[in-house]
Amino acid sequence: MGDALVCYFRAMASTVARVRIEGRVQGVWFRAWTVDEARARGLSGWVRNRRDGSVEALFAGPEELIDEMIDACRRGSPASDVNSVSRLEASAADLGGEGFRQLPTE
Repeated sequence: MGDALVCYFRAMASTVARVRIEGRVQGVWFRAWTVDEARARGLSGWVRNRRDGSVEALFAGPEELIDEMIDACRRGSPASDVNSVSRLEASAADLGGEGFRQLPTE
């Protein structure tokens, strides 16, 4: 039973999702807010501005917490105005580190 429980938690923690957030999401504390929100949920990953004006984030952790974080992104930081959030395919190889952090614009 112990091994099954370990496998269950590993499977739950292995979900990775990349999202693109569009709208007024740059210059409105969106990335810092995302870092705070993701860390509060214990998620790993990163967030960065895109040159096209969107914000991109990669979330890794239990599926239900990722879904909760994506819902939070739809609401956005207090000063943002989110038009859309798209969930894209991703893998653990995209993480590139531990914890949740802010990356430079790409």
